[in-house]
Amino acid sequence: MRIAHFMVRLATVVSLLICPSLALANNQLTASSPLIPLEVFGQLPAKTMIKISPSGKRLAYRDTANGQDILTVIDLAKHEVIGALDLSNIRTDQLYFLSEQQVVIRSTQHRRIRGYAGTHDVSTAFLFDLDSGKIKQMLTPGKGIHKGQGGLGDIVAISSDLAWVYMPAFLSNERNPSSPSYGLVRVKLDNPKRTPRTVHKGTVNARDFFVDQNDELLARERYDEYRKRHIVEAYDDGQWRVVFEETTDYITKGIEGITPDYQALVMSAVAESGHRAYYRLELADGTINGPIFARQDASVAGLLTDLDRVVAGVRYAGFQPSYDFFDDKLSRLFSAITKAMPDDSITLVDYTPDWNTMLFYVEGIGIPGEYYLFSDGEFRFAASSRPQLKPEQVNPVEIFSYQARDGLTIPTLLTRPAHIQTKAPLPAVMLPHGGPEAYDSKGFDWLAQYFASRGFLVIQPQFRGSWGFGLDHVLQGRGQWGKKMQDDLTDAVKVLAQQGQLDANRVCIVGASYGGYAALAGATFTPDLYQCAVSINGVADLEMMLDREKREHRRRGSIVAYWEDAMANGNASDAYLESVSPIHHAAKIDAPILLIHGTIDEVVDIEQSEDMYSTLKKLGKEVTFIELDDEGHYLSRNETRLQTLQAIDQFIHRHIN
Repeated sequence: MRIAHFMVRLATVVSLLICPSLALANNQLTASSPLIPLEVFGQLPAKTMIKISPSGKRLAYRDTANGQDILTVIDLAKHEVIGALDLSNIRTDQLYFLSEQQVVIRSTQHRRIRGYAGTHDVSTAFLFDLDSGKIKQMLTPGKGIHKGQGGLGDIVAISSDLAWVYMPAFLSNERNPSSPSYGLVRVKLDNPKRTPRTVHKGTVNARDFFVDQNDELLARERYDEYRKRHIVEAYDDGQWRVVFEETTDYITKGIEGITPDYQALVMSAVAESGHRAYYRLELADGTINGPIFARQDASVAGLLTDLDRVVAGVRYAGFQPSYDFFDDKLSRLFSAITKAMPDDSITLVDYTPDWNTMLFYVEGIGIPGEYYLFSDGEFRFAASSRPQLKPEQVNPVEIFSYQARDGLTIPTLLTRPAHIQTKAPLPAVMLPHGGPEAYDSKGFDWLAQYFASRGFLVIQPQFRGSWGFGLDHVLQGRGQWGKKMQDDLTDAVKVLAQQGQLDANRVCIVGASYGGYAALAGATFTPDLYQCAVSINGVADLEMMLDREKREHRRRGSIVAYWEDAMANGNASDAYLESVSPIHHAAKIDAPILLIHGTIDEVVDIEQSEDMYSTLKKLGKEVTFIELDDEGHYLSRNETRLQTLQAIDQFIHRHIN
């Protein structure tokens, strides 16, 4: 298909997509327009996890509209449902087709594991057969599979005859039951309950396995926690041969896929530009060639692979995703699509093995999230994730940047109220992201859109320590929790106030996870800056957080080393952690505080918010604490999202309305 011909067809589709928003540009709503109900923002997207079958003739998706939670499979030609499954008792985090008749459902539950203290994430893979309508667990503890483990949901390859899948797991060690090895097994798809076949017994420190086109072991990755050695080995004639070895406190180079010629693994590492790039790790001699995918202005964010993890292309980080491929035709095609819709975020969601059919997710001007199929040079509407929102109700998101006090450029997203036409300074919400090695995208952020719908300017700085803007930007955040990372947020408020964009007397800081820490730190270390603060599943005590990491990962010191480096640049003494922990400086807080926390948060203990609440109450501070029953770290339920919005709505309007 010629790009010019495709662009003519695309122009028609693009005009249909963006013309409604263009028409609204000169006819915006007034400030007296009816408020959009909180339920609209609190609802999970109606359709998510949409996937295409290998033939491109079927779609599978999770449907959560009207309070349900159903896996639905439809025939695109007949426009009819050919399979459905109730997911209400399965906390689904991934689904995909193995074949036209088989869908994999990956679930993660937070529960206790026999023989281990506390609760842990436990992942499981289920196989849903469309012909029989039955669902079976693919790998279960017992029969050689170690019972005390949480990860049984990963598939690293499928056999060439589509009869078996390869799954890593901790395997029972009869000689030393407390020290199982991490190995690779084969699971029969037509009878998952059959005892899996051991492909490789593995080692205690194995991390990952790769399988070639002949269903043979190709390579494995290990990390020795005691020697601090990251090792990659090729498999030749029954023997393992080291092709890469590096001493490191924690892994900095990712082994993520296989090249199409099966002669190399794809390795992510930092390039001379300071951005992360992909290289070839040659299996023959261990040389590292490339980069094969790299840009001067963006880091790679992930690979596009098939079920065997053979790489086709790459996605780059940034406010809007962009792509590159081994196939130049695909690269030109994607470049044409993104150039035709420069203000929108266009995400490649799925594709058939032959790339004849692709599924895109589009967010942007007047588009709160819509799925489109692309085949034969044309786009076809597939589904809306938020059908309850009208185009004119989507608040515009723009890219902004400013200089922090030390001269560092901070990329930022600003979400403006679409319904307010005024040049007067607006009340504002500072909304720092979690991570902190993460970044915000120029898409539909349910919290940012809610705040903007209520008339607030929403500020999302990609403060130092954020990922996706180069290694230097990440490293600038080392040891700067509560310090320069916090200064970046402060400087954003001051710059926008100086420009007359926000009212400095009406600013609230709201955040989740690390963003919750930043909210509490903002109220603690800059008490005159914010009129209120909201912490959702946030950290208040860094010493407590690090102690938990040490308890849970005592056999994986690399995780503890990472957090010590991130929080304190390796100097994680109790005294230092106390110096940047809001709970130890709570007496400085003047602003009202709202604490919200899930009762089964698997990432940040609810004890963090409980202790902060107790401390603030004893000091006579104004504080409210909301517990979200049966909710984890990511606010993944309609009920608790709405409960969160209701609490925030009352709180924030009481203090900076």
